[in-house]
Parts: sequence; structure tokens; C-alpha cells
Amino acid sequence: MAILDLSQILGFLAAAMLVTLSPGPDNLMILSLGLSRGRRQGMAFGLGCALGCLSHTALAALGISAAIAASPLLFTGLKLAGGAYLVWLGIGALRSSGAMRIEAGAGGDESLGLLFRRGLLANAINPKVILFFLAFLPQFVDADRGGAGWQTAQLGVLFTIQACVLFGLIGWFAGSLGGWLGRHGRAGLWLDRLAGGVFVALGAKLILDR
Repeated sequence: MAILDLSQILGFLAAAMLVTLSPGPDNLMILSLGLSRGRRQGMAFGLGCALGCLSHTALAALGISAAIAASPLLFTGLKLAGGAYLVWLGIGALRSSGAMRIEAGAGGDESLGLLFRRGLLANAINPKVILFFLAFLPQFVDADRGGAGWQTAQLGVLFTIQACVLFGLIGWFAGSLGGWLGRHGRAGLWLDRLAGGVFVALGAKLILDR
């Protein structure tokens, strides 16, 4: 089984952290819960969101393994389609206003366990996240090394681990982050620009490097 090399890990983590930190419903909800309910509530929801990525990892790994088994050409097609999807996402992020709307009153009287399950379910059944994983993970798979499905599984676990860390930090420091974002209204814009640039670069590389 192919083990990820250091260059794969570092390149993937850099892109994954940008994706995780860019404005989106998950991290904004974590911030909202952290501000309104407290650190533990924000962290519980964030941990659920992060662990929900494991279901997408399994789907991506099985799908890529099936594509490799069926035809190397099919795997190439999957990567090119994924590249086009990433370019489309990147253009959307580059055109975004970057507005970060945080609802300080979010949340009710849910327990930590319920918040965790809400985050887990919300992420696990989100079709947009499923599509993103199918497009994003194959871009870092080196098919020439073999074990594409196993490489994909490792990448997905890495994504989940960094998401657990970053979402946990967002929940823990929700009060400080909320204040900082209130004073720096353009922060979301620049995070969107960075993530969008990464998506476009990854997608274009896959499309043009035939």
C-alpha cells in the first residue's frame, strides 16, 4: 500500500487548511455557537462537522478505487472533471463579497451530544461536501505510485484531523475571533480570495497538464 510522501502531505495540508478556514456555513455556525452558548458548545458542533468528513472520505476512496479498477482513462476523466469543478468553485470564491454574517444569538438549549450529532449529520449528508471531496482529494493522489484508494483514504483522514483541530480552535476562541472579525470586516474577502486562487490553480493544473 502506498504511503503519502512528505510533499503530498504538506501540499495537501496547506490547501486543506485554507479550505477549512475560508468562510462557510460550518465555521460560521461554530463561531455563532461559541459566541452565544460557550466554548464547549462551539467545539462540540465543530467536532461533529469535522468527523462527518470521514463518510465522504470512504465514498471518495471507494469511488476512486472503482475508477482505477475499471480504467485508467476513467480515473483521468474523474480528475479532469474534478479539476473543472474546482475551477468553478474558485471562480465563485474569487467573485464572492466575502461577507461573514455571524449570528450571535444562534443555538437553543441543545446538549453537547446533540450539538455534536447535529454537526455530524449536517456534514455527512451535505451533497455539496460529497462533491467537493470527490473533486478535491484526487488532485493529490499520485496514481503512478499505486494504491489510489488507499492514498485517498489517508488524505481524507488528514483533512478530518486538521478540521478537528481548526474547528476546535474556532470554537474555543469564538469570542476573540468574533471581535476580531467585527473589527476587520474584509477578512472574509481575503480568505475567499486565497481559497479561490488555490482552487483555480489546482483545477487548471489538472486540466492543462495532460
